[in-house]
Amino acid sequence: MPRSAPSPSKGRPRWGLRIATATSVLLLAAGGVGHAMVTGLSADVRRVDPFGGLTERPGGDNGVNFLVVGTDRRDGLSKEQKKRYNLGGTACDCTDTMLLVHLSADRDRATVVSLPRDTYTELPPHKDRATGKRVPGRPAKLNAAYTAGGPGLTVRTVESLTDVHVDHYLEIDFTTFMNTVDVLGGVPVCTEEPLKDSYSGLDLPKGTTKLDGGQALQYVRARHLDGGSDLSRMKRQQRFLASVINRATDTGVLMNPVRFNKVASTLLESVRADRGFGTEQMMDLGKAMRGFEPASSEFASVPLADTDHRVPGLGSTVTWDRPRARKLFASLREDRPLSGPAEPSKGGPPQVEVDPRSVRVEVANATGRQGLGARVDRDLHKTGFATTGTARNAPHRDDGRTTVTYDPGWDRSARSLAAALPGARLVKKADHGPRMTVTIGDPDQKVRKVLAPDPDSPTEAPLRGDEADCG
Repeated sequence: MPRSAPSPSKGRPRWGLRIATATSVLLLAAGGVGHAMVTGLSADVRRVDPFGGLTERPGGDNGVNFLVVGTDRRDGLSKEQKKRYNLGGTACDCTDTMLLVHLSADRDRATVVSLPRDTYTELPPHKDRATGKRVPGRPAKLNAAYTAGGPGLTVRTVESLTDVHVDHYLEIDFTTFMNTVDVLGGVPVCTEEPLKDSYSGLDLPKGTTKLDGGQALQYVRARHLDGGSDLSRMKRQQRFLASVINRATDTGVLMNPVRFNKVASTLLESVRADRGFGTEQMMDLGKAMRGFEPASSEFASVPLADTDHRVPGLGSTVTWDRPRARKLFASLREDRPLSGPAEPSKGGPPQVEVDPRSVRVEVANATGRQGLGARVDRDLHKTGFATTGTARNAPHRDDGRTTVTYDPGWDRSARSLAAALPGARLVKKADHGPRMTVTIGDPDQKVRKVLAPDPDSPTEAPLRGDEADCG
């Protein structure tokens, strides 16, 4: 089971996408390693103009939004690599995968939203990429926007679907995917059961396996697992993306100038980006994101209404759950975390991120007031928390503050618990484990009711970057 199993939103498979290394350029470039390491890196990036001629675009939002696409190019792969990793056939001139990446205005959070490539949409009127002639809008799958009109039409289509302003565009291919994973020294993935796919060559045992670049490519490309569902493939892909972020931060890439330069240079050699994405943007992000860590990232996919919507001439497509999708993209526009708690309405109880029934709690009384610990334990249990049923005494404290001590891997559970204890302060402690410790320092400490997550929230509770291993 994943390390985060105590939380209901942890350890479950999520929707996903496979451009792990493409998104990593944003996070690795934001490591705060200094101007010397990023100056000149932008010269390695091939440039594209996805914004030229675009009109009637959504307004700019708080934070920065990147559209990251993966294309089915194989130019840099040798015949031996293509054979070894089952990359036969003709590469399509299309986007195999697509992500919206939102970096918060304070640079403390990255939100990654997967856009299913088979999304049923309407391509806006555009100049045909092959003939150069103007053509009217037409129904299509989302990944056809790139084939029909290149990066520009892709940006227009995504902005029309999401009403989210795209600030930067990044494009990546198979070669970069493989090379960057190898430079990272491999990336571990957790599988709950053996995975074998004769089409991609994937053959993984149950448990944790460190994948090299070629194996990682097989893992994220495998289409003939889970009943052949492309959406099931997205679940695996997004878990891999979370694992890449874990790998980068655990091995110190973000703060190691030499390793950063090697990884970023390898990645950027095969990236195409808009002309506005360069050294200055990397440095701005780096200065703002020195404290970036896996728990600062969250991953989700657009909520779907129909996963097999049949359209004449297009075949099987997917359609979005429009009300929930609007809520999701509103969160990006308003720079809010997808998994954040709702504000109390008219003084009512707040809605928390994690169901209290899955939050394990031990209470310690540091006030010296007899019976206070037992009362707080009892009141927390009434509002739903999984308390021990007893309270112990702790050394007396003079600051008058109640604290919630927690392992950083369970930060959402800790925030949910703190919401029930007005005035409580959160204290991180590595290796504390899944059980929270409430140390009462306020002799008048109260417990208030909280509400479990709203089942009508815009997405399932998103996967977090700190939830990607078997732990």
